[in-house]
Amino acid sequence: MRTIMHVDMDAFFAAVEVLDNPEYAGKPLIIGGYKDSPRGVVSTASYEARKFGVRSAMPISRAAVLCPHGIFIPGRMYRYQEVSEQVHSIFPEFSPVVEPLSIDEAFLDMTGCEHFYSSLEEMGMRLKNRIKEETGLTASVGIASNKFLAKLASDWRKPDGLFVLRPHQVQGFLRDLPVSKLWGVGKKSEAVLHEHGLHYVRDILPRSLTWLQERLGAALGLQVYNLARGLDERPVTPMRDAQSIGHEITFDEDQDSFSFLRQQLARMAEKVGWRLRNQGFYARTVSIKVRFGDFKTLTRSHTLDYSFNDDDTIFGEALHLLQQVKLKPVRLLGVSVSNLSTGAQLSLFAAEESPVSKVTEVMDAINRKYSRGTITKGRTLPQDRGEL
Repeated sequence: MRTIMHVDMDAFFAAVEVLDNPEYAGKPLIIGGYKDSPRGVVSTASYEARKFGVRSAMPISRAAVLCPHGIFIPGRMYRYQEVSEQVHSIFPEFSPVVEPLSIDEAFLDMTGCEHFYSSLEEMGMRLKNRIKEETGLTASVGIASNKFLAKLASDWRKPDGLFVLRPHQVQGFLRDLPVSKLWGVGKKSEAVLHEHGLHYVRDILPRSLTWLQERLGAALGLQVYNLARGLDERPVTPMRDAQSIGHEITFDEDQDSFSFLRQQLARMAEKVGWRLRNQGFYARTVSIKVRFGDFKTLTRSHTLDYSFNDDDTIFGEALHLLQQVKLKPVRLLGVSVSNLSTGAQLSLFAAEESPVSKVTEVMDAINRKYSRGTITKGRTLPQDRGEL
């Protein structure tokens, strides 16, 4: 049996701002834009702001209505990345097998390391204390036998929490959780489950695998069946073993507007390109993933004869792939790149100096100085009509 630890920093962006600006302590702080930002989106809210219903991914305009007395600031991505590097540099001190998930969380495979500590609780507390000593910030830690359970455990006693979920506790822990807590269950699949009277994990257990697959599709049905029983066989995968970098969006409502889907592709291409460059990778293959309202899913890929890490190439290839798909209402859209390498293999016909790379470098510099998304391209903005 494996021992997996999930580490999640508490309201990370807001916590860094409080660290640097103690006058923000104890006040409702919203990161993502100033109060009058017309297109701003909340990236993080302090726990004080969350009491008023402010949540990540919420429009700033909505957050301003819910919490008019809050402190609204645009954020400083370069600073968050700086502190993130401090946090992530600590993890190899505890395990050689670390899978970074994002700027503020990671999985650690602690299997075989348990004997260095008197208990799993001490192991988790050692890591929490080390992060606090190094950065002055708090983290929540969950420890369990697999990644799914460890992530649930880290969220259980936030903020500054520590929870060890042992095998004999799993079924009792899971049974009363809402079905939305199962990975992969978005609003659409949640609605499908609710239609059949399945509101909590305990309601899923009597249903057969075949029954779930008939209603959710083969892949998601199997995933829900296993997770409801606390089963998750995915290993902790170190970043150096990553095979692809991607981003996907599940829409609240099925979308049939091509211009809207094009805009979403552009946004995701920027996010994937940003991660590709920040991690020092180049790619040769672009892929898209499209899931329709009936849960049928297809993927399309194209491999170039040269490597790239710029947004324009990712977007152009992804758009070309999407244009070849016979569209019907779309539930999920994703973009990913693969065939990763740490060096560029140039096209035989590439110019010696690419103006695209120059533009990308300038945009990245501005976004690092302020926050990602400070400067973007027009194709990521809603189009009133037609296509560009």
